[in-house]
Amino acid sequence: MTDIAHRAEPTVAPVLVPDGAATDPAPGTRARTPGGSGRKLSWDVLRVVFVLLVILYHSTFIGPLVYHDILPKTFVFSHQVGASLLLVLSAYFVAATVRRGGARRGGTARWWWGKLARLMPAFFVATVNAWVFLRYLAPDGWYLPGKRDLVANLLMLWHWDASWGFVDGSYWTIPLQLMAFCLAAVMWRGPLGRGVVLRVVMWAALIVPALQWHHLATRQVGSHYAMLVDGLGIFRWHLFVAGVAVWMVSTGRLRVWHFVAIEIVAIAEHALQSSILDPTTGWATDWIAVGGIALGVVAMTAAALGPDWDRWVPAVGRRAITWLAGISYGVFLAHQTVGYVVMRRLQQIGVGPTLQTLFMILAGVLVGWLLTRLVERPLHQTLMQWWDRVPGRYGRVEPTPVATVPIPGPSQVTRS
Repeated sequence: MTDIAHRAEPTVAPVLVPDGAATDPAPGTRARTPGGSGRKLSWDVLRVVFVLLVILYHSTFIGPLVYHDILPKTFVFSHQVGASLLLVLSAYFVAATVRRGGARRGGTARWWWGKLARLMPAFFVATVNAWVFLRYLAPDGWYLPGKRDLVANLLMLWHWDASWGFVDGSYWTIPLQLMAFCLAAVMWRGPLGRGVVLRVVMWAALIVPALQWHHLATRQVGSHYAMLVDGLGIFRWHLFVAGVAVWMVSTGRLRVWHFVAIEIVAIAEHALQSSILDPTTGWATDWIAVGGIALGVVAMTAAALGPDWDRWVPAVGRRAITWLAGISYGVFLAHQTVGYVVMRRLQQIGVGPTLQTLFMILAGVLVGWLLTRLVERPLHQTLMQWWDRVPGRYGRVEPTPVATVPIPGPSQVTRS
């Protein structure tokens, strides 16, 4: 039985960053996906759609909900779907790339460092940027974060201490991604990442959160138990399992019936973990959001197993989708707090609700592009060069000269 890392595949340059945001491929070339097939436009389409769902959710629903002085929107998308699907997508590519990094001595450490080098610098800069927008550009009456709040956000303390507020509510996914990278690297190097043990770990990640849900739902919000559960991201483990399962079935590492069973339980787990248990109104679930997660998993499975979707997209559309996918991480980091301030300031000069949403999207794309070009890509390159010069050199294995020995006859020398 194979595992998440042990099928031999061509060694190629990574084309996806930790959170799923793609790098721009060279014009006229077709890169390779971690799964071994040609780089598909399908993944870029999904990434762009998921990020757009995040922005629509924040701009049309969360913004007016949190800041009551922002006008209600004509169109409201009130379902938290995009961020959850981005975690599923991220898990897919984490599973697909971790073994490629471990192909040589020291490679897993370099893979792990590469994920952090892509994720963290942009996060730090975006956090400071969001803090500046709230501190100095937001209207009176809004959350005014202090320097201690900035430090707490840079250290990602929100889940561990409820007294610290978010400077940007989108960032709850970042520590979960960091934990996923660390866990994937550890599992790849040990017995947890292969065979029956891997499947037991996946099922445990589905069953354990389900068993503790009622206890958590009925506990006081600020309890130590709730802090531990939130800090470890137990309420989102099922999304990572769903993404890993898509990759495993697409590469023949998981039987179809087993894959279907995992996805059904993962989606049911999402319905449970996203539910609210109120003493007066009872149990409530956003079934539209649950259905959106299910459709997203189906779409990812189709992208992984089926033909590329580029045949249905014209050339101009392909270029736009690839470009947007390439800056999607920056857009994700930059759109929410910046967008809220932009919407509110535009409202002061008479801009209507629909145009406010449009300008929030445009502001997120513009700031996200700047964040990608000026921070994410150059600092990732610099940090990877530093790794190769300093820590990486200890992981290199230099070839040892071997004396040439004549081999008689027509026999061949093979290496297992």
